[in-house]
Amino acid sequence: MKITSVRSFLLSCPFPEPVRLPFYGGERTLLKRDAMFIRAEADNGLVGYAPGPGSENVHRAIERTIAPFLEGRVLADPDALRVLFLQGPGADAALAKIYCAVEIALYDLAGKARGVPVSELLGGRVRGSIRLYGSAGMYMSGEAYAAEASAIAELGFRAYKMRPAGGPDQDLETVRLMRKAVGPDFDLMVDAHTWWRMGDRNYPAATVERLAEDMAAYHIAWLEEPLPPDDHAGYLALKEKDLVPLAAGEHEPNEERYLDLVLSRAVDYVQMDVCCHSLGRRLFAEIARQGLRFAFHSWGTALEVAAAAQLGICWPPMVVEWLEYPCYSAPGRAGMYPFPLAAEILTEPLELERGDLIVPRTPGLGVTVDERVIERYPWIPGPWSLFRTDSPAETRAVTGDHSVPWDAGTK
Repeated sequence: MKITSVRSFLLSCPFPEPVRLPFYGGERTLLKRDAMFIRAEADNGLVGYAPGPGSENVHRAIERTIAPFLEGRVLADPDALRVLFLQGPGADAALAKIYCAVEIALYDLAGKARGVPVSELLGGRVRGSIRLYGSAGMYMSGEAYAAEASAIAELGFRAYKMRPAGGPDQDLETVRLMRKAVGPDFDLMVDAHTWWRMGDRNYPAATVERLAEDMAAYHIAWLEEPLPPDDHAGYLALKEKDLVPLAAGEHEPNEERYLDLVLSRAVDYVQMDVCCHSLGRRLFAEIARQGLRFAFHSWGTALEVAAAAQLGICWPPMVVEWLEYPCYSAPGRAGMYPFPLAAEILTEPLELERGDLIVPRTPGLGVTVDERVIERYPWIPGPWSLFRTDSPAETRAVTGDHSVPWDAGTK
């Protein structure tokens, strides 16, 4: 089976009006949500798909470097092709990371050719489902977070992740209100990445420590990225105080930095997007040896969730415990904002049962991509989100590059 074509498709889902979300010391404006899917076709007519970041830089890298490398090659073993790529263009760390996303499409293609799910190509599944946490909650009042947590629980999820940004006192009050609303047997995750994005109002380490200690009283499942992601020493110092479980990893730029996070045991939960699939596979064994756990970061479409699940079920829950499930709003359904593309990229919805994703046993990723989304959601250039801080007075743009904390700044 030869690879005849590798293409990536950028997609955008604009909001009818900009979504403005005030936070402590500034305002975030959402203009649209972006996505990508990757399509690999073989000479036997089979097609494999993969999720990718909604990034023009990634799109160009696939078009100019990765596709020309793969097209015309025999796809017998995706691992062998990756080794060849790393010996060539993949010596560039940025290209190696992008290749990880494309590789998922090769696995989907190989699974379809062999008539087996991708999980069987990755060592074999040890379970048939993976636990989800409903992820929503962006810059709201404490009462609104509590109401959304209850609504996510009513959807069948057993965990909820939110993003606080109201100032230290309000953030703590929000956690109290959420715990009161959902009771003691529901997991709450606090994603604090905004705490180091507020300019001069960034939370200092002492404030982060105090909040961690105070939030521990409400038994949160983890505190995610409360410090800048490159401050591994700061994470380790906070972890050694044994206040609350810590999570980080989304913004790590390469395998070396992930290994430092793992080997230093600076966090309890290591996180990564499935688009870094090859990196994750190599790190899981080390995560297990260090007594840590892994939790998928997933902030895109249902295709991303499906791909992550195929990898996650190859490890027991004590190693790969969680898969993030973004909850987008729809008429009569709770969520952070509408992003219909996230579900429409697949022809059939994912199967959820009591907060778990039931992972398909059909060949490849077990899902079917609806390519009509290309016409339905054409690409809109430019950032999808803007962070404005009052002090210093500046606005920073955010694109789909998860590994870049900030993409551009304008005074």
